[in-house]
Amino acid sequence: MKPHRPRLVLADDHRLLVEALREMLSRHFEVVGAAYAGDELLTLLRSTPADCLLLDLSLPGRSGIDLLPDIRALRPDLRVVVLTMHVDRILAEAAFAGGALGFVPKDSGMDEVETALTEALAGRRYLSPRVPKITHRVGMDAVHLAISRLTPRQQEILGYLADGLSSHEIGERIGLSANSITFHRGRLRKVLGLASEFELVRYAILMRLAASEEAANNDPDPRRGRGHN
Repeated sequence: MKPHRPRLVLADDHRLLVEALREMLSRHFEVVGAAYAGDELLTLLRSTPADCLLLDLSLPGRSGIDLLPDIRALRPDLRVVVLTMHVDRILAEAAFAGGALGFVPKDSGMDEVETALTEALAGRRYLSPRVPKITHRVGMDAVHLAISRLTPRQQEILGYLADGLSSHEIGERIGLSANSITFHRGRLRKVLGLASEFELVRYAILMRLAASEEAANNDPDPRRGRGHN
């Protein structure tokens, strides 16, 4: 009998890349489906049993970051590895907050992609060493200026976005519909001058990290968190 190969779904808007991945990964994985847009991926996952998903962040319609909470709700046992052109630590943290277990840049070798999938299938997190450990820092003056432009409701939603929650989950937390949260997200992007959901989620996590760093630096007890990375 042939050894069991984990069932893999591919999600990327570049068909040539999907076919290349299908060919190269077929030695160790059974590719059971491919999707080229966000809504198409969710439809596929509803009908196709799979063990792991290789997910691009730049999908048409909805970004991978925006899809992750829905994927987690739909298939909580599915192991997700993000394969992306965005080599960015903040986006990696956003992906992990949304439920992904791996984050790998697209210029990585196939060996690293396979390693990330194997680690994810074992329930372990994998972050490519190609992703920088330190991103540019945001001063607290900039944080306070940005927050001062937001209503309390917008600040609350921004915090939930940093936690990786979907519009539906945020709406349940604060008693609004998913459509209302989507509207608020659009208003947040406009107020903050951000062009995409990518930038909004990245911004939310960056603000969270800056606030956490300030809290650690102001902690009078040196045993709690100061100087530990």
